[in-house]
Amino acid sequence: MKIAVLTGAGISAESGLKTFRDSNGLWEGHDVMEVASPEGFAKNPKLVLDFYNQRRRQLLEVSPNDAHLSIAQLESKHEVQIVTQNVDDLHERAGSSSVLHLHGELLKVRSTFDERNVLDWCEDLNLGDLCSKNHQLRPDIVWFGEAVPLMVDAISIVEQAQAVIIVGTSLQVYPAAGLLQYASNTAQVYFVDPNPALISSDRIMVYSENATTGVQKVIDQINLNR
Repeated sequence: MKIAVLTGAGISAESGLKTFRDSNGLWEGHDVMEVASPEGFAKNPKLVLDFYNQRRRQLLEVSPNDAHLSIAQLESKHEVQIVTQNVDDLHERAGSSSVLHLHGELLKVRSTFDERNVLDWCEDLNLGDLCSKNHQLRPDIVWFGEAVPLMVDAISIVEQAQAVIIVGTSLQVYPAAGLLQYASNTAQVYFVDPNPALISSDRIMVYSENATTGVQKVIDQINLNR
């Protein structure tokens, strides 16, 4: 079975990663546009680099949780493709082989001169760290106001799926929030979130719980339906 898995911050929060945005909309005390926009980077690049350095250090201290591991194990029986809004590498560390990062990756940086010039990066990124063309490097993150170049690929994954599993995302942030509309009318949808934005129907099965317990229940149901 072809399965598309759409994941958001909620799945990684259970590994100890902060979800960045507080209830008041601030990211670690910062307005989102200060630390996640081209304008913010142009105005105060050191602040932005420090913000992502803290996120990167934290990522290197945590591990995949049971939800990440269960999704990876699905590959033993199904064709699984993950589309994640997360910028961490926890899916990869859990063993998943097909992960599309809609919003970029925290452990990569790119040139401010040529966005195709992407480098693996596990250390702090500082002012003065340059690409081969002597231009400043920046986090390889899709900031607010920037295009989401992998959106077309993500739509294709969802369109071809026979089942769609949604974990840890409210489906409120566009363009990722629109992905579900591309799912086939015959595709079964499974939604795992403590505060789900959908309700159960013939086509949608909602699990109002955390990822670490809900994902395994989804997998048990999928295997039962085979």
